[in-house]
Order: sequence, then C-alpha cells, then structure tokens
Amino acid sequence: MTIDRRDFLSLATSAAAVAAMPGPLLAAAGRDPVKDWILVNALGGLSDPNGRDASLVPAFGPRVLAEAHASGLTAVNITLGYVSGSDDPFEASVRDIALTDRLVREHGRDLIKVLTVADIRRAKAEGKIGLIYGFQNGAMMGKDASRVDVFADLGVRIFQLTYNPANQIGDGSMAPENRGITPFGRELIAKLNDRRAMVDLSHSGEQTCLEAARASRAPISINHTGCRALTDLPRNKTDAELRLVAERGGFVGIYFMPFLNISGHASAEDVVAHIDHAVSVCGEDHVGIGTDGDVSQIDDLNAYQAKLAEEIARRRAAGISAAGERPDTYPFVVDLRGPDQFRKLVRLLQARGYASARIEKIMGANFLRYAETVWGG
Repeated sequence: MTIDRRDFLSLATSAAAVAAMPGPLLAAAGRDPVKDWILVNALGGLSDPNGRDASLVPAFGPRVLAEAHASGLTAVNITLGYVSGSDDPFEASVRDIALTDRLVREHGRDLIKVLTVADIRRAKAEGKIGLIYGFQNGAMMGKDASRVDVFADLGVRIFQLTYNPANQIGDGSMAPENRGITPFGRELIAKLNDRRAMVDLSHSGEQTCLEAARASRAPISINHTGCRALTDLPRNKTDAELRLVAERGGFVGIYFMPFLNISGHASAEDVVAHIDHAVSVCGEDHVGIGTDGDVSQIDDLNAYQAKLAEEIARRRAAGISAAGERPDTYPFVVDLRGPDQFRKLVRLLQARGYASARIEKIMGANFLRYAETVWGG
C-alpha cells in the first residue's frame, strides 16, 4: 500500500482544536491590515477540517469557507492533480481540475478561479477567495511538452516541476544524485514560458533549481520552502538558489513546516527567522509566504496523532517522504495555525521591527508583482 500527498495533506489540515477567530486589530489607525491588504498564500489549501477525503479536491464546506474569509485570505495556490501514487498522472490531473471547476461554480458567491492578477484583485474587491490552480509534480506531462497547452487552457497557472523524488524533468530534493534538469525539462520550461505559466522549483534538488532558473526566460518561483543556511534539510533552499531566483526577478515563499527547525518542532519564531534570512538574501521585494497548510483544523488532535506514525511510514515506503518528516513532528507550525495565523505573523514581524510596507509585501504584494510579471495583468 502506498500513500500520496493527498493523504498527507489531509493530515496537515487535521491540526488541533477549533482555532480562535481573528485577533486584535493591528494598525495604528485601528484598522486590521490583513483586512485591507491583498493576502496571498503561494501554496496552501482549503480542505474539510474534519474529513479524511483522499482527494486533493477541496470540499468547501461552510466551516472551511467561513474560516478562510475570517483569516483575511485573498487568494491561495491550491494543489490539484497527480503528485504520487498508482493513478494515471494525466487522467488524475484532468479529473481534479474538472471537479474543482464544478465546485467553484457551485460556490460562486465565495470563490473565484484565478487566471490573471486582475482576478486576484477582483477577489479582494468582491470579498471572495481566489483559487490559483497549481501542480506539485510534472509527471502528468509524460514526455509531451504540448500538454502544457492542455493544462494552461484548463486554467492551471503554476507548474511545479518535481516532487521529492526524481522524475522525467529533473531531480527532487530527496534524489541523492542531485542532477540537473533533463533535456525534456528544458523543453518543458520553454513551453511554460511561451504560455506565461509559473515555473515553480519547490521540492527540487539544488542543481535542478539552479539550472531551471537559468534556463527559464521568465522569472521562476520557489513557492514553499525554508532556508538551508538556518536549517540544513533537503527541503530547504540554499542561499545560492534563493539569491539566483531573486536576481532573476522571481519569488520565494516561506512555509509553516517542520523543516524550519532541525528538531522538527518548528515555531512561529522559526517562520519569522526564515523570512528574515530570505529577505536578507533576496531583498524585501522577492519574499512572501507559502504556508503549505490550511486555515482550518479538525477538532480531535489525539485522533490525528494516532494516525500520523502510520501515514509517515507509508510515505517512506512509497519513496516520497522528505528528511525531517517523523512520526513525532507535525506538518504545520503548532503556534501559527488556524484563522488567526496571518495576523499573528504580522504581529511577530512588527515586533521584529518590520515596517508596515515591508510586511504588506511579504503578505501578498510581492506575489502579486511576480504574478503580473509572469502572467500579465
């Protein structure tokens, strides 16, 4: 039996007790800056907080939508399609897109499918949540770069090239050889550039990331990662990767994951430290957040903990686990979760001495700028 990211993500959404509603207003004028700003999560989810559906297709129940709105979220890159497992990658990806399209139509009062930056701005203006369709593995491309046209026409805007293992495009972060991108990978990147789609190097090996950043005509992104200079784990990016992506106009999102601390028990202060390091390497115009988690939680942490060891063991058996995943670690930051997570991060960045304008960039404006560079308005 194997497990893919669908099951692991369902655990990540199963965090703990019902989260508190939004905290105190933060701005000096008495207004909530998260409410005023465009807030973009460069990789996250909107999943049923108490379900264990094996699909990546979100459920969009009333609680999920209510807590997403309460969090201040404007738009989120959600993972659809094949990541690993026994399904046919192409068929699974088309199916997930179709199912999510139907759900967006059914929940049109709350959701917008994002194709352009204008759609993110419209989501903010209309009080809706923008859904950015993204992949976290390029396996569905097979050996046919023209499939980029198929998925771009279906509205996929972010194409992550690899998951943790190697694939036909390049090496993931857990591939021991650390090879670069393949000839097909270069062809695929060129096609993604032609279609103005984001090339995402999250989960990639270092050499794959560096070569892809140089090969791409457009800036690339690393939508959810940490800084290896602070925590030496393969899922985190080296300063060389971070610097090159920024120098070429790209974007780096810091996640809320256990890989931010070598103990596996990451805290909110670790998130701030990794953001701070990324800003020092990349500059304040190229850093944001890609939490790799949801804004809702399930109600029974004990039930979650009882299943975690089994799930980690299955991921290891399937060859898709990352160094730093252990049965005693959570795939989230314990003290930075629930609908108040973004406000809490803002407070912590303020305490670190970050000015409001810099925080606004990190919380969404930098992703918006990057998206406009790649997608157009």
